[in-house]
Amino acid sequence: MTFDPLLVAFLIYFNRDRDYFECHEAMEELWLSKGSEPLYKGLLQVAVGLFHFRAGNVVGSLKMLRSAADKLAPYPSDSLGIDFERLKREVIQYVKQLEQHCEEPFPYYDLSIHIVDPRLAEAVEEASALIKPNVPLQLRRQRGPKHELRGRNRT
Repeated sequence: MTFDPLLVAFLIYFNRDRDYFECHEAMEELWLSKGSEPLYKGLLQVAVGLFHFRAGNVVGSLKMLRSAADKLAPYPSDSLGIDFERLKREVIQYVKQLEQHCEEPFPYYDLSIHIVDPRLAEAVEEASALIKPNVPLQLRRQRGPKHELRGRNRT
């Protein structure tokens, strides 16, 4: 069995690099190629939720992680070769903490996606050597080149 290279890249960016912006880029492409399957949208939203909280956006993070938990809920525990039950539990725990953040603030922390399929783990390990980390890591949203062009066209 071969794994989609976009899933492999997502896992590398998520677990190795904690680069949730690049996670978003890889998973959005995969999600669209899979006909907007909620499973992929849920994984995408986990990355976006963590990206928001790390940047200090508690409301955006809570919204994304709640939606992710809802989308991931119906999928079996071994979906895509990852420990889905663990991920779902950890996302729900994050949501509960975020709901109480005003009364009980807590520092940002990363989640990990645990790989249970040895073939997927091997694919991730092999691809890790080929996918270079982005340095510096993008920690805030930035407008891309298409937005810069729009700004120039207005003058």
